[in-house]
Amino acid sequence: MAVTDLASATALAGEVAAIHGGRGRPEAAIGEFRRAAVLVPLDERGGLWTTAHGGVWWIHAFSDESALARFALARGDTGSGSDWPFVSVLGARLLDVVVPAVAGPTGVALDVGGETPFFLPPVAGIVPEGAAVDVSGVTAGGGEGGRGEARR
Repeated sequence: MAVTDLASATALAGEVAAIHGGRGRPEAAIGEFRRAAVLVPLDERGGLWTTAHGGVWWIHAFSDESALARFALARGDTGSGSDWPFVSVLGARLLDVVVPAVAGPTGVALDVGGETPFFLPPVAGIVPEGAAVDVSGVTAGGGEGGRGEARR
C-alpha cells in the first residue's frame, strides 16, 4: 500500500479529472497537489527521476502506486511499479524545496503515462519566485506531454 493519504489523493484526482473534462480550475488542482503526498521514482543514483523536455527538467510524480505501475509498464518495464524504488513526498515540498534546489528550470509532471497527466511548470504562482521562469502562455494543467530526454 502506498504512503499517500487517500483523501488527498482522491481530491487531487478529482480536480485533475475536472480540468481534463473542461470544468476544473488549475489553482484548485495546484492546492490539492500541494497538500497531497505523491510518489517520486528514484534513478539508479538514488536521485529523483526526471526527464528534460522543452528546456525544462520535469520531476515525475505519481498519485499512487497504480499510476506509477502504469508509467513503468508504458516504459516497457516488466515490474509492477512497486519494484521501482520511490519516495513519498508532499507536493508542497517538491514545489517549494526541491524545485528551487535543482539547477535550471524544473517543473513537476504528475501521473505521466496515465489518462489524466497534470503539469506544474516552473512559473510564478506554482514554484517560488526565485525558481520561476518567465514563459508567456505557460500554465498548469493537463496535456499530452512529449517525449523528452530521460534521466533515470
